[in-house]
Amino acid sequence: MQQFQCYIDGRFSNGEARFPSVDPATGTAWAEMPESREADVDRAVEAAHQALHGGGRWARMTATQRGKLLYRLADLIAAGVPRLAELETRDTGKIIRETSSQIAYVADYYRYYAGLADKIEGAFLPIDKPDMDVWLRREPVGVVAAIVPWNSQLFLAAVKIGPALAAGCTIVVKASEDGPAPLLEFARLVDEAGFPPGVVNVITGFGATCGAALTAHPKVAHIAFTGGAETARHIVRSSAENLASTSLELGGKSPLIVFADADLESAANAQVAGIFAATGQSCVAASRLIVERSVKDRFLEILAAKAEAIRIGSPLSMETEVGPLATERQRRHIETLVAASLDAGAKVVTGGSAPAGEGYFYRPTILDCDGTSAPSLDKEFFGPVLSVISFETEAEAIELANSTPYGLASGIFTQNLTRAHRLMKAIRAGIVWVNTYRAVSPIAPFGGSGLSGDGREGGLAAALGYTRTKTVWLRTSDDPIPDPFVMR
Repeated sequence: MQQFQCYIDGRFSNGEARFPSVDPATGTAWAEMPESREADVDRAVEAAHQALHGGGRWARMTATQRGKLLYRLADLIAAGVPRLAELETRDTGKIIRETSSQIAYVADYYRYYAGLADKIEGAFLPIDKPDMDVWLRREPVGVVAAIVPWNSQLFLAAVKIGPALAAGCTIVVKASEDGPAPLLEFARLVDEAGFPPGVVNVITGFGATCGAALTAHPKVAHIAFTGGAETARHIVRSSAENLASTSLELGGKSPLIVFADADLESAANAQVAGIFAATGQSCVAASRLIVERSVKDRFLEILAAKAEAIRIGSPLSMETEVGPLATERQRRHIETLVAASLDAGAKVVTGGSAPAGEGYFYRPTILDCDGTSAPSLDKEFFGPVLSVISFETEAEAIELANSTPYGLASGIFTQNLTRAHRLMKAIRAGIVWVNTYRAVSPIAPFGGSGLSGDGREGGLAAALGYTRTKTVWLRTSDDPIPDPFVMR
């Protein structure tokens, strides 16, 4: 089996223990991973703290010099796409055509933050006192703990590492215990790029012995987390120990609204990409289709034909369009929710079961949930399952879109521009895509509200989130400060 190591203070090591990682396409172990525990976490955080506050090379670098290191890292990622993509596909089941294209684009995120590093500016305040000059300085918030899930992990790490390093912070990245291989390999590129020891540390391990120690560590100043709401609650409780600030990018139950005047073929392609890409294992998955009743049957026919034509197979084949789920645990979760939804009255339009054979596969599934209270309408599957409901009025569509405690992403398909403007204001979500879906850019921030979290990743907003302001007062008068106890 392949062997992987964690990366702490510029050195590779095996961690306190080892654990196997399973290939989701076969259900068999293919690699051994380092299991970081409390002592490893402490070494990583101490190294990050020393790199930032110990007067070393990172602390003395100019912002432009930090940017040049990020440019170097971006180039190494671009050159390393074949290796990184193969590892992510092997360890998580995400198809190779997706991992290859996404990791190539990840390099652009690092380039964006490389260019932004020396453009994070302070301010001079026009203060109301004639003998004072006052500045605002933006300084790094401190040591960052970044906790990244297995899905799209190099992308979800980039939107934390890139802005944190651009802002001058140091970082400890905890890769998920499910499929950590690509992030552990990424650490080799960090080392090759020439970052000083301790600036970037990459570990992996389990929540109780690694995650809890990291989020509660007294020298962690900020926690950036992507994952589920229940884990986020544990993280927020842990942050009470160190009063670290948090940015939380959580799950979603994102609606895609299709009006009768929409280009139905285009909307169907967006819906297929929104729910079946990445085998539905995406926080912005368009898992709720809200379609105008007059075109529902026609639209479902188009969708079902597209879903049934999807090629399921080995994620390492460029011909495959949907690969396995990342874990057996995840497939059991989906099977349980589908069964409960059928018991509640939902009807299978297509799919609804696992194909025969090895691996953690599940067929692209569409459930007609009209007139039911099926749990698939408000619980996150994190898999290739679409729940469909219909509406008759615009107000009803808005009500249905806002009917869950999540608020991450949404989509609107209509030819009516004024309607689109009304809905983009009315829908409670951090992202609204109009006549498109799943578009991303390093320039554009993303994030949610409610059970979808708080804070933003991407864009200038993310980099500013890794800084805190310092107010500097300078008295410009040469006259002595008056005695405060002498009345004048």
